[in-house]
Amino acid sequence: MARQLRAEQTRATIIGAAADLFDRRGYESTTLSEIVAHAGVTKGALYFHFAAKEDLAHAIMEMQSRTFRRLANDLDGRGYSSLEALMRLTFGMARVYEEGPVLRAGTRLATAGVPVRPPLPHPFTDWREIATSRLLDAVRQSDVHQDIDVDSVAHTLVSSVVGTCVVGGTLEPAGRQPRRLAEMWYILIRGMVPVTRRARYVTLAARLEQETGTA
Repeated sequence: MARQLRAEQTRATIIGAAADLFDRRGYESTTLSEIVAHAGVTKGALYFHFAAKEDLAHAIMEMQSRTFRRLANDLDGRGYSSLEALMRLTFGMARVYEEGPVLRAGTRLATAGVPVRPPLPHPFTDWREIATSRLLDAVRQSDVHQDIDVDSVAHTLVSSVVGTCVVGGTLEPAGRQPRRLAEMWYILIRGMVPVTRRARYVTLAARLEQETGTA
């Protein structure tokens, strides 16, 4: 049992080191030797868990997918409207994105065209499907206009969130993400939420910005 625990800890250390380097330097510019040195493990330990750099990339994207799904599932059953749950999910992503390198590295891997191995879905496909589901429910709940093009909005939403994280993380100081997400939501809300319900969600976006920024 102790040996298994040490192996799991070593694996987690290697993944964390790889995620940090992939995030800061990029996938192609990072070597296995650099990951070994950054993790403080032997090459034998790395190869025990991962046969190639591609295996590390896949492990990071798996962790990213689990994190995103956990965030989405944690919001279920809390009595939120579907639109509120979707808004909270995006701010939850921003918080995790700032807290550690795994989600940042996973996003960078996804945008760099690193292949995703089936049955793991591409992160952006996964996120777009969840956004589509929440938006369809929001239409049924009359929080979103009935004639809205849900596929288009879901695509725009995922693109905007990813772009906000990537561009903001490159050009702006840490902690700016909640403000940028709130600005994104102000635009979306005014375009897709009926006037009678708009104030509720504009207020929610401001509150989520504040809560995420102080978390």
